[in-house]
Amino acid sequence: MQIDYDILIVGGGMVGASLAHALAGSGLRIGVIEAWPLDSDAQPSYDDRVIALSWGSRRIMDGMGLWPLLQPEAEPITGIHISERGQFGFARLNSRQEGVEALGYVATARAMGAALQKGLQAQADVEWLCPATLLSFSVTDDGVEVRLDRAGTEQRVGARLLVAADGGDSPVRGRLAIPLQERSYGQTAIIANVTAEQPHQGIAYERFTDSGPLAMLPMTEGRCSLVWSARDDQVADIMALADDVFLQRLQHRFGYRLGQLQRVGRRVAYPLRYRQATESVRPRIALIGNAAHAIHPVTGQGYNLGLRDVAVLADLLADAARERSDPGEMALLNRYTEWRHQDQRRVALITDSLARLFANPLPPLRFARNLGLLGLDALPGLKHLVARQFMGLNGRLPRLARGIPLR
Repeated sequence: MQIDYDILIVGGGMVGASLAHALAGSGLRIGVIEAWPLDSDAQPSYDDRVIALSWGSRRIMDGMGLWPLLQPEAEPITGIHISERGQFGFARLNSRQEGVEALGYVATARAMGAALQKGLQAQADVEWLCPATLLSFSVTDDGVEVRLDRAGTEQRVGARLLVAADGGDSPVRGRLAIPLQERSYGQTAIIANVTAEQPHQGIAYERFTDSGPLAMLPMTEGRCSLVWSARDDQVADIMALADDVFLQRLQHRFGYRLGQLQRVGRRVAYPLRYRQATESVRPRIALIGNAAHAIHPVTGQGYNLGLRDVAVLADLLADAARERSDPGEMALLNRYTEWRHQDQRRVALITDSLARLFANPLPPLRFARNLGLLGLDALPGLKHLVARQFMGLNGRLPRLARGIPLR
């Protein structure tokens, strides 16, 4: 089999493009299969959704040299306020107490895509195969042969390692018949930009309600990004509301911490599901990002978890390139699985537990969790551990997550 690439990435969205950028200049030949043309505004990964970036993700982007391209479009999160609607408990996290410039940042997926594409334009060792659709692939001892459809013409390419960054409905994972642990939360996230009467001052609000968590994240131009988790049976009615009625309903659930809510942008709804692939590697194949796991958006950890997949896999592959060893060998892929297992499971457990715990209406449980919030607010040591988890700084960190370039 002819080997055209060392690494062939299926999916040129945020996670796949991040991996390509992380590996650029490492001496590896990299190909990216993407269904959309590079100049297409319809690329679903680069729409107007808002991405919450942890402090750890900012360090990864620093290590990749991408942060200067994104920083002008990223709004710092200097504080987090956590509460439950109609209850007494609350907790606050603050960047000054953690000794960092910000706990995280908020940017649109479109701005992220622009930074990634600009950063990759100058990389001669990254080749885009797009628009192209994966037809099939076959694995041998030496590599993976991939069949592509490019504008009605079949093309075959070979690689040492195939990386699936092709989203929650990953065709690669499906063709491998890797089982999923999966369940629905019975909730749908309603996403929109909101302008309030008072400035957000860099504070992110996480407010738990009887229908699911409701987040208001600080954005540029004084706006906030709304992530409203509503029950599935409520979504059609909420989406059909006129803007003024929608704002009234939102005001009732969020409160007046930002004063009067004045304006809302276009609303989009996304069903929420928990998904975890039972395997993240097979011979000569690795799964990253949503192809391997999808979690509830509470605490905003989705892309951050995928970016840490990128940082670990890139760390191992860069070492393999320096040592001139096979980037697709099973020993390397097993090290990737072992390194990522604890973080992936911990974040899935935290987000799943929070979504379920705060949805339980039993009065004793409601009282206990509000006492827990007050305890978190009053105990600096515990607050520090929680902040480090949300900032993506717990556990064994790869070089990029410490801000150290791979090249």
